[in-house]
Amino acid sequence: MGMTDPVADMLTRIRNGIKANFFRVEVPASRLKVEVARVLRDEGYIKNYKLVKDRKQGVLRLYLKYGNNQEPAIRGLERISKPGRRVYVGVKGVKPVMSGLGICILSTSKGVLADRTARRQNVGGEVLCTIW
Repeated sequence: MGMTDPVADMLTRIRNGIKANFFRVEVPASRLKVEVARVLRDEGYIKNYKLVKDRKQGVLRLYLKYGNNQEPAIRGLERISKPGRRVYVGVKGVKPVMSGLGICILSTSKGVLADRTARRQNVGGEVLCTIW
């Protein structure tokens, strides 16, 4: 039986990897997850990501980022839009997360974007998650 919310599974694996002080976590790959990983890397929440081909759908390998004293770059992450309840916002509804200390990842008509980029490009969309 398939998974009902693959993005929530990805976020949970990242959350668990940070709690266990792992340097990398592996997630079954999809185009949406690769785009979320790209935004996380561009915003400085993970070091890098790598798409590893296999005989099935591939594996997305995320390299987690830690600062001094082994403190993680990601303090928390939360899934907002879920399969049972999708959350959409217009461009005016895209608000800063924790007064600009965190980001909100949106799936827009111009691709998967961070909240700052979505406001700059004047687009709204589905709110996937928030990260701080």
